[in-house]
Amino acid sequence: MAKYLFPLALLLAASLAQAETQTDPDGFTNPMQQLQFNPHLDQREFERSTLSALHVYDPWESWNRRVYHFNYRFDEWVFLPVVRGYRYVTPGLVRTGVNNFFGNLGDVPNLLNSLLQFKGKRSLQTTGRLLLNTTVGVAGLWDPATRMGLPKQSEDFGQTLGFYGVPDGPYVMLPLLGPSNLRDTGGRVFDFAAENQINYLNMAEISSDHPEITGLRVIDLRDSTSFRYGQTNSPFEYEKVRYVYREARKLQIAE
Repeated sequence: MAKYLFPLALLLAASLAQAETQTDPDGFTNPMQQLQFNPHLDQREFERSTLSALHVYDPWESWNRRVYHFNYRFDEWVFLPVVRGYRYVTPGLVRTGVNNFFGNLGDVPNLLNSLLQFKGKRSLQTTGRLLLNTTVGVAGLWDPATRMGLPKQSEDFGQTLGFYGVPDGPYVMLPLLGPSNLRDTGGRVFDFAAENQINYLNMAEISSDHPEITGLRVIDLRDSTSFRYGQTNSPFEYEKVRYVYREARKLQIAE
């Protein structure tokens, strides 16, 4: 047995040494670097079988891809340069206060949709957040509620419709707003109308008189969104974003 173990140990040590030298810039091993694909493999069949798990109902795919490309370029040429300028001229403490303020306004539709879904605990938590952050947090500029154990919830009318069994419908890529579906697009319209009708802190009226507030809210939203077009470094990014959006919405509705 020993005469077989010694050569095996040498072979294993050589393999480990080779694996340690095959690292990427981040220091992770890259054991598939030398992987050779069968040159006779039909590329179209390979792609079709790989993407079968990413199948999403997308009857408007041609239009959605055009919108996706528009969003990509708008993000690259307009949105991100504006966000970088915003970060450059605005101190971090001020940016946090702006984000907290708009987040406090967003708790209004969160509360409404929690109530519509009969989520008692979340409704109480969101009510507590609104009371604390609006008063102690000075109209939401600070977020004492999170420190007191009342985490921010995320509920929208698209989730409410899904809670009641409304199917998601066709996939939709919205200009500037990004991935959605027919159900969630209608939900966005409802949430926007509800927030304006409730007019919490008189923001609907103030925003109509001062459109720069709406612009600041849009910039803050993009600043706080970590997604960047092209970050997957994949020719199938459109399919990946579409698939991840669908699965994420399923999880949000189910929780």
